[in-house]
Amino acid sequence: MSLLKRIAKSQSGGGGGEAAPSPTGPLKAKTAPTTVKPAVRKAPSAPARGDQFKDLKERIQDKLLAELDPSMDAKKNASEVRRTIQDLFDQILAQENIILSRVERGKLHDQIVADILGFGPLEVLLADEEVSEIMVNGPNKVFVERKGKLTLSNVTFENNEHVLKVIDRIVSPLGRRVDESSPLVDARLPDGSRVNAIIPPLALNGPTITIRKFEKDPLTIKDLIRFGSMTEETAEFLRACVIGRLNIVVSGGTGSGKTTLLNVLSACIPEDERIITVENAAEIQLQQEHVVTLESRPANIEGKGAVSIQDLVMNTLRMRPDRIVVGECRGGETLDMLQAMNTGHDGSLTTAHANTPRDMLSRLETMCLMAGMDLPAKAIREQIASAVDMIVQQSRLRDGSRKVTYCTEVQGMEGDVVVLSDIFVFEQLGIENGKIIGRLKPTGVRPKFYERIENAGITLPATIFGARSGR
Repeated sequence: MSLLKRIAKSQSGGGGGEAAPSPTGPLKAKTAPTTVKPAVRKAPSAPARGDQFKDLKERIQDKLLAELDPSMDAKKNASEVRRTIQDLFDQILAQENIILSRVERGKLHDQIVADILGFGPLEVLLADEEVSEIMVNGPNKVFVERKGKLTLSNVTFENNEHVLKVIDRIVSPLGRRVDESSPLVDARLPDGSRVNAIIPPLALNGPTITIRKFEKDPLTIKDLIRFGSMTEETAEFLRACVIGRLNIVVSGGTGSGKTTLLNVLSACIPEDERIITVENAAEIQLQQEHVVTLESRPANIEGKGAVSIQDLVMNTLRMRPDRIVVGECRGGETLDMLQAMNTGHDGSLTTAHANTPRDMLSRLETMCLMAGMDLPAKAIREQIASAVDMIVQQSRLRDGSRKVTYCTEVQGMEGDVVVLSDIFVFEQLGIENGKIIGRLKPTGVRPKFYERIENAGITLPATIFGARSGR
């Protein structure tokens, strides 16, 4: 008999005899319904079974951890550790005379292995290729994103401490920490997935984890065409812009696909160029051979040793870069990035949060002011207008799809205003079966920087820019 069945029997077998009806006639009809009440009270027996199953798991796990060789590197010897766990698991069940069904045995073993070698309950979601994002809102609510839609999964943690253990397992190999003095952290998983964790007292619902998963095989520009994120004409144009060493800012909201697009554009950089990437948590997946990856570092427990994105961007200028790729501009490093673009480091790429290309200009201006330099607004706008050649707007539409919605040239200044010119604009044609139907169409305007593309030895057909492009 399985553990869960034995638990259920032990909790329900002894109570039936106490509910016998009264032998007296007048009271018989009144007392008969009361025979049902004990059963109603005992209905919540499932949680008790779950508690005993959890207790059994904890006892077995504690014994396993006590008997495993602490000097064994779980990552390097994963297969050996798994065999050791299996042997000890079988021994403990036999010694304690614990009988489990095959399903229960497999479930218990998998949970223990996931807690010891992996990331606990998250392992099943990390292995699911359809899941693009995982959001843990405390121990009992784990949401996932599939194909742009959020749903509540059936994955749960035991309690807040269980979530904290998983967070610690994620951040400790990176030299990061999470505690009351440092209750939030950015990190990454071994496969490159981006992780943000925030714990109480800042997170009132319990420890919260957000994981942005990335494809095992980096997406290519052909994949984005196949997904409908852009057209073949736009892809050819963007590829030419990267090879032609234009400075590009990828703009978009949270979860719109900015980093994915940045990866795709970066893949167009020629192999013979030296690329330096700067990020908070390394997630850019470049396939070129000559790549230097830099990652910022938070302060240690004494509040010292922090290295910011701004520090790293300034340092890249001493590293002889051909291209500088900043994962995301969030603050004062934006001014250093613009200065790098203006001082011979053409072809640099970065991302930032904004809803439209025009909003992106305001955002860049605001972030430059965060550098602490007392610069007039016009001076900052002139920096932006001379440094940035194009803004590519990436958007997450209402149906969950992610598309390029604008390719906009930054033409220069007219008075105090930065002049923009749309080259491609997404046009929505309708909605069919809940899906937005539309196309990224040329506006008929050929960009002023087209000569730089031609100087790189690239000639684009006039049809890319629409009927009026040849005028």
